[in-house]
Amino acid sequence: MSAIAPNIGRRNYRAGNSSGSRFARAVANAPLLLLADEPTGNLDPVTAHYVFEALEALVRQSGLAALIATHNHELASRMDRRVTLSEGKVVEV
Repeated sequence: MSAIAPNIGRRNYRAGNSSGSRFARAVANAPLLLLADEPTGNLDPVTAHYVFEALEALVRQSGLAALIATHNHELASRMDRRVTLSEGKVVEV
């Protein structure tokens, strides 16, 4: 993972239940689609930035498709396509 996103230090992958290790396990088998529900929801802003940076780099470099649910508008704004629910319908942002 460090080759994809060198700004992420080893500390993010040490703990078995850390976001970094969950992220690493999720992409270990080279899936075509990654589903992520609030991948940075329980992280401090700095760590959230690094985790999202790694996810974004992986998607852009590998062609992996990612469907990410988040309430973080700043992170969502970095995606190629954004949709939201409005009155029960999926709407392009």
